[in-house]
Amino acid sequence: MKAIQISKNGGPEVLEVKDIKLNKPEKDEVTIEHKAIGLNYIDTYHRSGLYPLKLPSGIGAEGAGTIKEVGSNIKEFKIGDRVAYAGMPLGSYSTHRNYPIKNIVKVPDEINLEIAATLMTKGLTTFYLLHKTFPVENNQTVLFHAAAGGVGQIFGQWAKTLGCKVIGTVGSDEKIEKAKSYGYDHIINYNKEKFGKKVLEITQGKGVPVVYDGVGKSTFEESLECLSIRGMMVSFGNASGPLTEINVPKLLQPKNLYFVRPSMQHYLGTKEQIDEGAKLLFDKVKSKKIKIEIFKKYSLDNVVQAHKDLESRKILGPAIIVPN
Repeated sequence: MKAIQISKNGGPEVLEVKDIKLNKPEKDEVTIEHKAIGLNYIDTYHRSGLYPLKLPSGIGAEGAGTIKEVGSNIKEFKIGDRVAYAGMPLGSYSTHRNYPIKNIVKVPDEINLEIAATLMTKGLTTFYLLHKTFPVENNQTVLFHAAAGGVGQIFGQWAKTLGCKVIGTVGSDEKIEKAKSYGYDHIINYNKEKFGKKVLEITQGKGVPVVYDGVGKSTFEESLECLSIRGMMVSFGNASGPLTEINVPKLLQPKNLYFVRPSMQHYLGTKEQIDEGAKLLFDKVKSKKIKIEIFKKYSLDNVVQAHKDLESRKILGPAIIVPN
């Protein structure tokens, strides 16, 4: 098999293609031949060391493919099953891999495996944001940052199916029309105008009950300005840099705001939780309530360029790595 490994933290150049001998799967594992691999911003955190790994390490937390071999304890999966997964252990940047069945779901025949590879992280993130972290209600107005990105594409469409009015922010005018096609009612270019002021205008001064923010440092304080009394700040990413210290008396106390930092392992830590989210996600894709457009495909040998494009915000929507 071929796999991408890192032996030190750093920029995209630390990603190396290695030829590796794959062992037989353990009793609770299956061997997956990847058809497509999800490309996610969290991969850059693992590579850079923002989220520390024991090195050397594989990289990548999302993939889709077919099962080539099953461990001795496994009854619910068989050779030939079409499957997808997201989560630890890392190592999806590979042609093949062994993976524990806890995080694996079967992919319906109606869904292409390339699409499935973009859904497990971004789609299940959207599931827990909208249904678990802050369960939205019909007619609520919500704010989502990075509306033209991979999660943003799914989020806008999913939120509309729940009856929400959705405000999205983008970093350039070229992303506005893209975001509009995902169902957003209002799009704000935060590099051209103060999004906090604009959100208050849209909501007639009330603010929004929740802000979903995967951008991080550069949008944090202005996001708090957008929130209504007892509103919730959902910080789930660090694209512009991580949040460090939060001045609670200054930033949260005046409006009695809630702050939460959710992650997949806290909402999708069991097979039952993953199956619940995946079923709802796949049903929405099959019914075309959520449509996915893959923005770009990269080969495994071109993964350095993929990370450069990811970090320079050149990827407008879901992107995948095709291993063969």
